[in-house]
Amino acid sequence: MTRGIPLGMQGARAHAGALPREADAVIIGGGIIGICAAYYLAKLGLKPLVLEKGRVAAEQSGRNWGWIRKTGRDYAELPIVIEAQARWEELAAECDDFGLRRAGVTFLPKSAAQLAKYEAWQREFGAAAGTVMLSRAEVAALLPDAQDPWGGAMHTPSDMVAEPFEAVPAIARAAVRAGAMIREGCAVRGLLRASGAVSGVATEAGEVKTKLVLVAAGAWSALFLRREGVSLPQLSVRSNVLATAPMPSFFDGAAGEDAMSFRRRKDGGYTMASLGVNHLWVGPDALRHLPHYRQLIMGGDFGMSYRPPAPKDWPDGLLTKRRWRLDEETPFERMRVLDPAPSDKALERMLDKFAARFPKVGRPKVARRWAGMIDTMPDVVPVVDHAPIEGLSICTGMCGHGFGIGPAFGRIMADMMTGRDVGHDLTRFALARFDSYAKLELGPDV
Repeated sequence: MTRGIPLGMQGARAHAGALPREADAVIIGGGIIGICAAYYLAKLGLKPLVLEKGRVAAEQSGRNWGWIRKTGRDYAELPIVIEAQARWEELAAECDDFGLRRAGVTFLPKSAAQLAKYEAWQREFGAAAGTVMLSRAEVAALLPDAQDPWGGAMHTPSDMVAEPFEAVPAIARAAVRAGAMIREGCAVRGLLRASGAVSGVATEAGEVKTKLVLVAAGAWSALFLRREGVSLPQLSVRSNVLATAPMPSFFDGAAGEDAMSFRRRKDGGYTMASLGVNHLWVGPDALRHLPHYRQLIMGGDFGMSYRPPAPKDWPDGLLTKRRWRLDEETPFERMRVLDPAPSDKALERMLDKFAARFPKVGRPKVARRWAGMIDTMPDVVPVVDHAPIEGLSICTGMCGHGFGIGPAFGRIMADMMTGRDVGHDLTRFALARFDSYAKLELGPDV
């Protein structure tokens, strides 16, 4: 059995070369959002530059489950992920095969109360999403090998899946073909400014002139922005994942219930995760932002458990620097890839549950285990907005939704940064909602 994902510092840089002296736009972060923003900026005829401290997709964009779902989305995200699914198909036609297919996503309830929440979401948004409710008999037909504890399910047959290890690197190559530049192993230390506006970035390899910067740095976004005087109450929680060895197919789509999810991969195995089991290591930022998170702690269903203190060099580590000069080493250089060890206990519990639920299938053979840090926000929806610094934009805090919705948010950021119509109402994602401790509207508790 292997630990970790096949993307990271152990591999040679796929995107190297001299740092350009200037760029039309600089994107901080080589995950799905940053790479797609670069792709769409290049399609507009600009010369964007992605700066990634480690490797493209080596953090959460390569560690997620590979779901591209409309099912259960927040009302403000739903039209954007509908766009995203169309853009995924466009990208698949231009890129190397990364396993994109319409496999369907199914939400399996842990209780009658949760099933009622699914029914409420489906009544309001099912027509737009193509989501239907399944009866007990229909669930049994969909999952014939299961010991059926479910009274029904929420199912979207048009939802999609893809292989994260392959998809983001493939889109990165397409972005380069379109005219974007990508530099791996090059951390951005801070912004350069002239008359209060962005004039460039300072990196570990030198300065780059630009008037447009996008922060799409996932779990590291809040730390970078804090140095620039922008407060973002973003935290990160660990999610545990494994890949099975190839095995006979018992279900061809993606499905999840309490503490367990599974998705058929193109190599014949399954990606499985301890759904809803999220671990937050408490550090200074978690304590500082506690008032923003009070609703989620008291009444949300994000499934967090708490573990002090945050490990050394993590974004919210006790000794992680919050301030630094532009000529000194930064936290981004001290930890090129945030690579948490998975919780074997949580994954073993998940495998036990799976074996009990699917006795005919049995306990899968594990080929690989890993974990990732999901960048989350107090209301479980992202920040997609201009920052209060001219020329600076933010797209982060995807709360585990980023892979599926990434191509659409990449297109949105390309248009936002260049003053074009973004085509969607982004009011829900405004940074200013955290200017006070007013009551927040939490994302859907489904």
